[in-house]
Amino acid sequence: MVGVEQQEHGSSRLEILRNRPLATLMLGHFTIDMYAGLLPVLYPLLTRRFDLDLGTVGLVSLAYTGVASFSQPLFGWIADRYGTRFTGLTLAWTAVTFATIGFAPSFPVLLLLAALAGLGSGAFHPLGAVNASAVIPERQRNTGMSVYVTGGTLGVALGPLVGAILFTVFGVRGTALMILPGAGIALWLLVEMRQAALRMSSRSGAPGANQAPPIPFGPLAVVVGVMMARMWTIFGIQAFIPTWYESLGYGASFYGPLATTVILASAVGSIGSGTLADRFGRRAVLLGSTVLTVPTVLLFAAFTGPIAFVTGALIGVLAASTGPLLLVMAQQLMRGRAGMASGLILGLGFVTGAIGVPVMGALADATSIETAMQAQTLVVLASLGLVWLLPTEDRVRAIAARPAPAPVSVTTAPSRGGD
Repeated sequence: MVGVEQQEHGSSRLEILRNRPLATLMLGHFTIDMYAGLLPVLYPLLTRRFDLDLGTVGLVSLAYTGVASFSQPLFGWIADRYGTRFTGLTLAWTAVTFATIGFAPSFPVLLLLAALAGLGSGAFHPLGAVNASAVIPERQRNTGMSVYVTGGTLGVALGPLVGAILFTVFGVRGTALMILPGAGIALWLLVEMRQAALRMSSRSGAPGANQAPPIPFGPLAVVVGVMMARMWTIFGIQAFIPTWYESLGYGASFYGPLATTVILASAVGSIGSGTLADRFGRRAVLLGSTVLTVPTVLLFAAFTGPIAFVTGALIGVLAASTGPLLLVMAQQLMRGRAGMASGLILGLGFVTGAIGVPVMGALADATSIETAMQAQTLVVLASLGLVWLLPTEDRVRAIAARPAPAPVSVTTAPSRGGD
């Protein structure tokens, strides 16, 4: 029996790899998130060009990620109701606006361009998630969605490497060359996803969200809260690795790969955390990873140099790899609202992380980057209480199984029992 299950699992993985629409979406997710990975590598160049302190330069990430995050629930609502046929245009928008960042004549204009680029990212993520749900067969939902999410993680991981090469050779105006990958993949998305978008429209266009069960605000708020706390930690650490190690005398050839290692480790950890969650439950995995993150962050802050590749990788595995688990939980809790669920969990989580970057930068200005890194353990410890409140697997399934409310008829008397 075990052998049969393993064969079916292997066959399922093979089918996922042959799913061309999913591969196209994964590549789009990879490309859009690569732009976010490029931003921290720009920090040393921007601080010199505009004479900025660490708290102020962190506002660039806040502008990009903040606009992307706050706009995601809106675009998720649009995706649930009106379809996703313009997903490729959102990537093209980000490519064009990001390419102009290196030519900003002043810091306020730089923030405006970063915000405009973030708007495209905010549109892509919920639209892409809904498209991914449309092209993945029901029996491959978990495997397929993990492939899609991992595409974005790999994009963020590659960003620092691309930036280290691009900005070393061309300086800050090397952002102009970043129009090429985004525009190219955007055209491919528009061509390849045309049929998938039409299929999605035919599947979801009839009843819309009106047949979805009520939103469980309490459990959903806990899930979002955990995501917000985790993103605060991982965003802050990732954002200041280049600036920190440059101040220690290291070059881009060191801190670029280090930043990539932290993010790439989260992609590897996603696979492991998903496997552990299937066996022990998501809540147990999230609790264990949160507890282990505390000593790992302290070690990362205390010991610099090559050892940081080890401790940084552990941070990536523990802190960032739990994102897909929380995303799936949110989608289950908001059955029938895939776009809105994706927009809420990703948007609110990411905006918290973006706010944490300038806060961490201000603390680093007042003390040191090492102290600001150590302070992230306080955020992790605060999140432990929320993790305890996460719904169990059985509770999530029970909430997801609730029927949608019956439509109210104006010709009949209202029921005394209510819902």
